[in-house]
Amino acid sequence: MTDTGRGAGPDFIEALARGLDVLRSFRPGEPSMTLSEIAGQTGLARPTVRRILITLETLGYVRGAGRGYALTPRVLDLGMAYVHSLNMWEVARPHMEKLVAATNESTSMAQLDGGDIVYVARVAVPKIVTLAVSIGTRFPAAATSMGKVLLAALPPASVPSVLAEASRSGITARWQPTPAELSASLREVRAKGWALADQDLAPGIRSVATGVRDGEGRVVAAINVTVHAAETSVDTLIEEHLPKLLRTAADIGHDWTLTASIPAATVRGEVPAALPPAF
Repeated sequence: MTDTGRGAGPDFIEALARGLDVLRSFRPGEPSMTLSEIAGQTGLARPTVRRILITLETLGYVRGAGRGYALTPRVLDLGMAYVHSLNMWEVARPHMEKLVAATNESTSMAQLDGGDIVYVARVAVPKIVTLAVSIGTRFPAAATSMGKVLLAALPPASVPSVLAEASRSGITARWQPTPAELSASLREVRAKGWALADQDLAPGIRSVATGVRDGEGRVVAAINVTVHAAETSVDTLIEEHLPKLLRTAADIGHDWTLTASIPAATVRGEVPAALPPAF
């Protein structure tokens, strides 16, 4: 629902906020929504929603679908602009591909958005899993290994307010911890530096994750190895895959720090005039 008056400042653009509300109203598992459904989700008047949808359709972010509207792939540009602005995928990809080759299991990277994790990078192997995952997929943070790592990296006092934001994943996790249970779990993650999720999100999904740190030691993302519970035991995941995962996270963090210290023109392959030629 729209928060009326949320932007009281003179520079707040309510029309832009309402357009984003409309984009966020599209729910997982529902490829199209009618104007009335979108109005109900956002709390906006139907004429307002109609004008916004016409604008978004003109810009290519939505399209007509029967009696309703559906998102187009162009909306991915909004999220990928963020990912690419960090050089996250370019830096992480070779390391993640190496990890997949060493484990023969899928690996993903995610960041925290309210009470959800959002996948920002992934290298997968062709295996049947319970839940489909792609860039932009959301899951409730507390029930995932990457989410536990990212929540554990926050100041403990801020975790309840972060999780108070309703999940937009459309998924109901198997593990619904009490505040005390989650607090104890996050204390353990902080002590170990990694997290395990053993079918906490859905049956058959088992994963281990750790943090990717920047040059100042801050956890800026989480990376995992995901296995099928029927094929890979917890012991194998921790004893064989976890050491490789920890090394991969360290290598990504190292390269990420180096990349951040290089001028943007150099990252793009442009050699500044002041630099001497390489021999």
